[in-house]
Amino acid sequence: MLLGSWIQFSQQAHAEILAKAGFDWLAVDLEHSVISIKEAEDLVRIIELCGVVPFVRMSSNNPVQIARIMDAGAHGVIVPMVNTKQEALKAVESVFYPPKGKRGVGLARAHEYGARFEDYRQWLKENGKVIVQIENIEGVKNLSEIFSVEGVFGFIVGPYDLSSSLGISGQLDHPIMIDTLREINEVASQFPHIKKGVHKISINPQPVLDAIEDGYDLIAYSTDMLFLGDSCRNGIQEIKKVLSNRSL
Repeated sequence: MLLGSWIQFSQQAHAEILAKAGFDWLAVDLEHSVISIKEAEDLVRIIELCGVVPFVRMSSNNPVQIARIMDAGAHGVIVPMVNTKQEALKAVESVFYPPKGKRGVGLARAHEYGARFEDYRQWLKENGKVIVQIENIEGVKNLSEIFSVEGVFGFIVGPYDLSSSLGISGQLDHPIMIDTLREINEVASQFPHIKKGVHKISINPQPVLDAIEDGYDLIAYSTDMLFLGDSCRNGIQEIKKVLSNRSL
């Protein structure tokens, strides 16, 4: 089981704190943050130097952006809103060099600035990761074709977008949502090489433990934003509750 989290702040200390907390992987989020490519490279560097696998969630399935992030040293990408086999193939081709892919060659941090390009090329073949996000009913309908694309390492369900596409926005415990997640897992089970992923937003660890019991093995546990915000809010609420009781 691979446990990770989301980084949405560009502060390097946040990445270092999370990277030393015990996660297997961390994903720098370019889709729902204001993190730049340059800032992403700095975060990837810190995560990697701490011995944790650095992924980057892209803002879109853009070959140029993916190539730049891979050149910056990311070990793989998480690609949002993958709904078809063609979109999955596009993501894979953007990560890998020919003949497996179509990524252009340029010397950068990933290859130690040109010193070890051949080593990197060989490493990439076995270690480059493409994780697709299943977050729309169209993607659910095309799961078998998406998972059959060589080079797709796994998937992560985007729960909020998926619920919106099902017409039950934000209702993650709705029977339709539960049935859809069950369908995704059943299809994924037909592809043993595919890692089954989900993002559990809460800082409460119980949903992660429940996801493990449900067979997920690529789990994103909350985000840096919520680790900071929820911990502060919960602590302050508890303090104010105690103070309020004392004043009665």
